[in-house]
Amino acid sequence: MANENERKVRLSLRTELNILFLLVMTGMIVFLIIINQVFLERVYLSHQLGVVKKAYNSINEASSDGSFATEEYDIELQSIYDTYGIELVVLDADSQMLKSSSSDADYMARILWDNLIGDSIMASDVVGQKRIIEKTEFYTIQIETDKRLNTEYLEIWGVIDTGYIVMVRSALAGIRESVGISNRFMLYVGLIAIVIGSISILYLSNRITKPILQLTRISDEMKNLNFEAKYQSKSGKKNTNEIDILGDNINELSETLEATIKELKTANNELKQDIAHKEEIDEMRREFLSNVSHELKTPIALIQGYAEGLDEGITDDPESMAFYCEVIRDEASKMDVLVKKLLTLNQLEFGNDVAQMERFDITETIKNYVKSADILTKQKNATVQMSDYPPIYVWADEFKTEEVLMNYYSNALNHISGDCIIEIKLTQKDDKVRISVFNTGEPIPADSIDHIWEKFYKVDKARTREYGGSGVGLSIVKAIMESMHQEYGVNNYNNGVEFWFELETR
Repeated sequence: MANENERKVRLSLRTELNILFLLVMTGMIVFLIIINQVFLERVYLSHQLGVVKKAYNSINEASSDGSFATEEYDIELQSIYDTYGIELVVLDADSQMLKSSSSDADYMARILWDNLIGDSIMASDVVGQKRIIEKTEFYTIQIETDKRLNTEYLEIWGVIDTGYIVMVRSALAGIRESVGISNRFMLYVGLIAIVIGSISILYLSNRITKPILQLTRISDEMKNLNFEAKYQSKSGKKNTNEIDILGDNINELSETLEATIKELKTANNELKQDIAHKEEIDEMRREFLSNVSHELKTPIALIQGYAEGLDEGITDDPESMAFYCEVIRDEASKMDVLVKKLLTLNQLEFGNDVAQMERFDITETIKNYVKSADILTKQKNATVQMSDYPPIYVWADEFKTEEVLMNYYSNALNHISGDCIIEIKLTQKDDKVRISVFNTGEPIPADSIDHIWEKFYKVDKARTREYGGSGVGLSIVKAIMESMHQEYGVNNYNNGVEFWFELETR
């Protein structure tokens, strides 16, 4: 699409520039030829008219002041002949030849007398059609055709102050030929100018259109929100001309748009995250209230029932009363544990409890915990198997890590069966160590294994109720491991279940 646009711009700009140049050049040539054709002859005629008048007046003045017969005046007349290409003849009142620039003075005299007395018969063999241009009491200016030479002449003749008869003439035959030659010359020069100009305009149009095409390509990229393309001046300098200034402005506009769009996208992402976080918080609150009300319903009902029984004196048997009190204490204790776990989980999920990373020996931590849980282990008649591992230092929150271990270990004790074995392993790989807690017993059902990390999910509700489980422990494990950005999981085996988590050693 961008290439197509570039071709269109290139064609339009270059074509317009070339056509415009050709039209201007052709128009100028045609205009000059027309001007030449129409006005050159008139201008030339006007100029020659001035020349013959000047020569006529010069002769009149020279004859009046007595310098007519001097050598100096002859030189002056010769200069006029040579400069303007005129012919003249001067006769006295007796028709005697005084001066003549023509080699055939008699021929000139015949023409003069024909003009003076108007006897065309006398010079009918040499004089053709006449056209008077200007006539005064002192002279007559006319255009006359010389039959012998087949040439038109511009003539001025008359009687000057001293009585001399004067005729000055200039050939007009060359003017029309000169106009034709001039027009042909202008045509040839114009064609050469068009060829040279076309080459020049092609070069210039290429220089002009290249930066414009570059700007077009950049604008197309900007339209598609791609701001990588930048305008580069051919000269390598800034602000050398208007196109470079425009290119620099487009570069600045591109950078501004890119920065603005980045800011908008960042703000939009933050807004989406805020909305998603708010929705997540609202959902967590609804779920929390629903789960808490559900989990507390049974112990509250038991406490309320047994408390009412004691209040109403439903039994006087000390043993029964002691049993009622034991149930109330037991349910209250379970509620206390549940509420504490829920508060812990709530803090983890809302990000209020930030992991405090430190370096410690995970082997020592596990050994200490197993030793502290020895009473619980013996109550379940369980056997703990753990190799003698060397110290393994990890980066983690030690308190939270121990809580994960406690949840895995208590979960193993609550679900142990068969050989009643709990096996703890530490496996190092690359920059991580995997801690696994295995217990013999029934594997987790396949349809439940993806849900065990959910809050209040219980695989066997009756059994969970029996040992006082809340269904929150593994959710706490999930929240802790995600807060430390580490992996965790569960593996099913034929003879039991293995829970594991990983920590960084570097």
